[in-house]
Parts: sequence; structure tokens; C-alpha cells
Amino acid sequence: MSLRLTILGCHSATPRSLAHTSSQFLELNNDCFLIDCGEGTQRQLRKYKVKFSKIKHVFISHLHGDHFFGLIGLISTFNLLNRDKELHVYGPKGIKEIIQLQLKLSNSWVEYPLYFHELHATESELILDNEKVEVYTIPLKHRIYTNGFLFREKKQERKLNMRTINHHPDIEICDYQNLKNGKNFKKEDGSVIQNKELTLDPPKPLSYAYCSDTAYSETIIPLIEQVDLLYHESTFLEEHLELAKKTKHSTALEAGRIASKANVKRLLLGHYSSRYKNLEVFLKEANQVFAHTELAEAGKQIYIDTYS
Repeated sequence: MSLRLTILGCHSATPRSLAHTSSQFLELNNDCFLIDCGEGTQRQLRKYKVKFSKIKHVFISHLHGDHFFGLIGLISTFNLLNRDKELHVYGPKGIKEIIQLQLKLSNSWVEYPLYFHELHATESELILDNEKVEVYTIPLKHRIYTNGFLFREKKQERKLNMRTINHHPDIEICDYQNLKNGKNFKKEDGSVIQNKELTLDPPKPLSYAYCSDTAYSETIIPLIEQVDLLYHESTFLEEHLELAKKTKHSTALEAGRIASKANVKRLLLGHYSSRYKNLEVFLKEANQVFAHTELAEAGKQIYIDTYS
């Protein structure tokens, strides 16, 4: 079980030669997800050698351009590449209308299955559930309807402790699945062997929380508690706290406070305003309240496995 996050872009507002708007590629338990799709995302995918065919699910946090203007281009490119696999897009109500209008007016209909899952709930909800991963929304406080996303591996079966099992001839291969499911073993004489004596704990499920544009809000803390990695926007520094409040963004210090209160393992800062030339000051500010903080930058990869 592993988690690999590739930062494609992590700056706010407009793309620049050395500053790319929001987009991330997440690999979790061999499932692949594109999170936000700012302008130029497909160029960044190529630059960092992410195979387009791996992308089956796209999650859009909100309908500000720096988070989704690259989506129509990516959808069109998939068609030019003769894609035939399904593509699922999760985003705020209205995203389907926007994309379909762009396709219609450019006479660029896609020939692969394209599904939209429009979001409008103001409470956290489960939006993707397969055999390996669950994805939940994280309602955020921004100027328009916005969600973050919580990606969580599902708990695996318990592992057989064959060294112990081999000492119990009563246990047969047909009993193994019950043991993996956590059941105790009942012997023919009526005695019971506790499951914990016959199995080992499975690897700890990994989790990642993506919190894009949002004002400081402690309401998200119960949703992201103890995640292995938290990305939290830090558009401003504390010296511009009033501007952060006005625009419903967060400061690096506020991101650090959220990470500390949620007891997360690691914090990743991003969505920097272009007014700041030295990003190290973001790290210094967040470190005042949360030590395990890192700066997002285009091309950065974070790898976590269950033994990290």
C-alpha cells in the first residue's frame, strides 16, 4: 500500500513562466486521480511523464479558472489520442454545462464515455467507493461553492500468521478466509483460538486530504484528523491576514494551525500569491505551529508507504 503525489502546479490566479496553477496527480493503492486542472495541466503532465491513460477520475474543487481552465483542453486531447476508456469528472454543479457548451460550440464531441458527477451538498459526502479507495468531499469556505477531497485507502484483510497456524493441524485451507476476515477459530473440542493469535494486523491504510481555496475553518478538522498528508492552501502570509479574510483564503500560519489541531502527519503548503518572491517565508511561518511542513513546487513528488 503506497501513496505517491506529484505536484503539477501550486500557484494562484494566473499561470506564469515559472508558476503553474493548481493541479496534482495522486496515485493511491494503484488507483490514479487528477486533482484540479488549471491552465497548462496537460503540458505539466507531459513534462513530469505522467501517462494520460492512467487518468480515469478528475476532481475539480471549484469553478475558478486557476483550478479548471485546463480541463476542456485535456478532455479534447484525450479524444485526439483515441481514448476509449471512461473518464469521470467530479465537480460543482455547472461543470457539465460548461464543458458540454465548449465541446458543442467547437464541434469537438468526444468519442469515449464521459461522465459528470456534479456536487452540491454542503456536508461531507462519499463520492467514490471502489474495492481499494474511498473519496469524500471536504466542504470549504471560499467565495463560491468549493470542496476539498479526502482520499483514503480501504482497510485490507488481516494477514495469516503461518508460523502459528502451522502449529494447529485443525486449521485447514478452507478456514483461511474466515481468519482473514477477523473471525476466531473454534476447534472440534469447543475451545477457541483468538484471531489475534493466528493473524497479523494488515498495513495501515494511507490517506491524503486536499484543501484548495478556503478561509481558515476548523470545521474541516474532524474530517482530516490524522491523515498522512494534508495539502492546505496558504495564499498569504500573516502580514496580509486582512486580505486573506476578505478574499476567503488562508495564511501559512493558519494552515499550520489546522495541521496541528488535526494532528496530521505532514503538511504541504501551496497556492501561493504572486506577490511573494521568497517562498521560504511560508515555511518559516507555518513551522511556528507545525514542524512537519513542506513547500509544494511543480515537479515535486511525495512518496509514502505503509512502513514510512
